[in-house]
Amino acid sequence: MSEQVHSMFTQIAPRYDLTNDVMSMGTHRLWRKQAVKLSLAKAGDSVLDCATGTGDLAIDFKRVVGSTGKVMGTDFNAAMLSTAPQKAKSLGLDIAFEVADAMKLPYPAAQHDVASISFGIRNVDDPQACLSELARVVKPGGRVVVLEFGQPTGLFGAFFGLYSRFVMPLIGQVLTGNRAAYEYLPRTAAAFPCGDTFVETGGFAVPGGCQDTTGAGDAFRVGLLFGLLTGESVEESARMANAVAALKCRSLGARTALPRAEELAEFLQKNI
Repeated sequence: MSEQVHSMFTQIAPRYDLTNDVMSMGTHRLWRKQAVKLSLAKAGDSVLDCATGTGDLAIDFKRVVGSTGKVMGTDFNAAMLSTAPQKAKSLGLDIAFEVADAMKLPYPAAQHDVASISFGIRNVDDPQACLSELARVVKPGGRVVVLEFGQPTGLFGAFFGLYSRFVMPLIGQVLTGNRAAYEYLPRTAAAFPCGDTFVETGGFAVPGGCQDTTGAGDAFRVGLLFGLLTGESVEESARMANAVAALKCRSLGARTALPRAEELAEFLQKNI
């Protein structure tokens, strides 16, 4: 990670969680839960989560592996990592956190059942080196999980393009005082290969292919945003979001797990 990017994350770290919740309307939490589900992690497993940031994915993994399992969260940026231990402790979860470079992990080979990285692979200098390190530290038969943004196409793509280009930087400026960071993040997401393209570009073999649910996720967010901005209730906006995302799933033949409207409405009422 370049010094400029490192400095950027240090600056936005104090309000990173709040900004993520507002920008994604909470759906980033649902994406992480789906990633944990797809990892096939179970009670007693050992998990290494790289680029853990403020620890959200590590926390979701710990809830699954339980007291008999182990989770370690690492991040290259100490400021991003600083709130993670207290967050986990407040939830009664025992998670280890360390500063570490995902391209040069200081851990022995074949130690973990799952190694993961969420919204971080596009920010490392050498994604292949990072993935090789993740593969090195998992046991034979272990899983490497990469959760990353993609870019929707068609009408959804046009809508999302406007949102990421104009709305996200504005929200970032208001909440963190750093507009440039939230111009950089969607720009790198747009430029980074996603889904099967990422797999093909990197030359990696993925049994069963790539679980690409980004199109449905972005459609879900567009539907939710439209409902809220047009004055619909939280409950109706949640139903609208599910309906739009379901249509997108059918058009793509995509496999995804959408949250129930009631669950989303309850989350939104508590958090926005």
